[in-house]
Order: sequence, then structure tokens, then C-alpha cells
Amino acid sequence: MMNRLALIALLSSSLSPWCISAFTTTHHSHRHGSKLSKMTLEATKSNNNNDQERRSFLTKSAMATFLLGFQYSNPASVGAVDVDDFLQTGMVSMPMGVSGQAGKARPETGVFLRDGSEVSRNEKTGDVLAEIVLNAKSDSPTAVLTSFVSPWPLAKGAQFDVECRDSKTGDGAFLAVTSKLSSQNNLADLPSSYFVNQLFSPTGRFSFYGAPTDIKIKKSRMLNDNTRLINLSFSSLSQSTMTEIPRNALVAVTIPEGAEEAVMLVGSASANRWKKGAEEAVTKTVESFRAVAAPKSSLKIRAKDRTDV
Repeated sequence: MMNRLALIALLSSSLSPWCISAFTTTHHSHRHGSKLSKMTLEATKSNNNNDQERRSFLTKSAMATFLLGFQYSNPASVGAVDVDDFLQTGMVSMPMGVSGQAGKARPETGVFLRDGSEVSRNEKTGDVLAEIVLNAKSDSPTAVLTSFVSPWPLAKGAQFDVECRDSKTGDGAFLAVTSKLSSQNNLADLPSSYFVNQLFSPTGRFSFYGAPTDIKIKKSRMLNDNTRLINLSFSSLSQSTMTEIPRNALVAVTIPEGAEEAVMLVGSASANRWKKGAEEAVTKTVESFRAVAAPKSSLKIRAKDRTDV
């Protein structure tokens, strides 16, 4: 309650004489008709130089309405608006660590967790294990065990599938799955653009706040017979600063035995942090990636309902 009162007081303190005058004039105009309407017109003309102040007032009023309405309608929801944080930073924080937008759709990574399984990470070793389902919407889905070693904790929340991330720096890695491949496709022969285009699709993880720009494929090579590495750079929009932030990424791609889709681990960091040591952490994480067919069992293979995640 005190938070809401503080927010209202903050906005009230910014009301200009124009705002008070406009309110008073509008209130009395119902009683005095055309005479005060003429006065209102004259007052408006005399305050043309206050356009910026009026826009500021309307913006703050709209934000106050949004914040207070959100708290009353859904006070206990995950990712609810933190009024204290708004008062301090002027931003609405989301679980991803940058300012968010209400109603944003979940990024599409192509990853479906196997029903009955959970993503896990050993805090001592950093080992991450996740069982996913390929061809999840077909009559013959395939269970695949994925693993990698991450120095970053698991990212939790409705916006994440399998991802480890440092919420302070933005360094991290996440799993992604491509669309169905042709049976004749060989991992080494596929163009790098095939994987990059899917990573940067309009609904992809990197497009959460807008389409990335300046996408450049720097290098592509086979790490071993089953894993391909792709180095790339791009710029992504920061919702908190409304500026484009250059990032570097390293992608490991593999096609598990018997699978018709490729599985990728995508590690990235800002270009600035990449130069200061993040490259080493990302490289170690991505090169540790493995994706193999899960051991066969009598349990039915089906994808977990995303509404339960």
C-alpha cells in the first residue's frame, strides 16, 4: 500500500500548473458553458510552450495506471511488477534481467522437455542434464539426452526452456532445435545460414525485443565427426536502454543418431565482455555439449505440457 501511495505522490508532485488549470477548467465548463469554453481556448493558446510538460504528465499517468492496475488484478503472479524497483529505476523488470513488456510471447526455441523429466544442474560441477523430445508433434517422437557444463545457474521462469544465464552480465547458453532436416543432409555440408536463420527467426530467443541486426558468420568448422561449431556476431536490442548491444556467440550443432532434427547449444555474451574473458567461459561450455539418443524404456515418449513448466 505504501508503495502505491509513494508512486501516486511521485506523479502528483510532477503535475504542472497547466494540468491543474486544465482539470479546473474542464470541471467548471460543465456549469458555465460557452463562456468558460472561450477561456479554456485562450488558456490553451497561452500554454503552447508547455507541450513537453504535458506529454511527460500523460506518460507518467499511463504508467501509474498500468502499475496499479497490474498489482490489483494479479498481485501474486510470477514476474509481477515490483513497484519499489520501478520507483528506483524507472523500469519494469522481468525475469530475463532487462526491462520487459507485458504480454510478450514465449520465445520459440524448438525445445520440448520430455514429460516426467526436469532440467537439472549440479551446483558443484556445473553439469547440466535435460531430456528433450524431437519430432514431438509426430507419431514417432524421439527422446534425446542433452548435457553440457555451465558456470552459470539455470534460468527459471516461463520464458525459458533449457538455459543457463548470469542475470547480471547477460552471459549464458541455451538449447535450440532446428526444423526437420532432409534425410540426405550431412552436418558438415549444410550451410551455416540454415542454422543462423533459425536462431534469428522473428520468434526466436534472440528476437525477444526485436529482430537482431548486423548478423555476421565469422567461422564454421567441425569440432569432431558429430559436432559443428559456428562463430558469429550480431546486435540485439536492449529494452532497458533502447539501444543495440553488440554480442558474440558460439553455436554447437549436432544431429543425434536416428534424429531428423539438429540440436544446438548457443552460448553468447556482449562484445565488451567477450573481450574481457567471457569468450573462454562460453567456449568451454559450448564445446562440452553432447546430445545422444536416450536409453530405451517402456515409458511413453511425449513432450511435457508447456503450461506446466
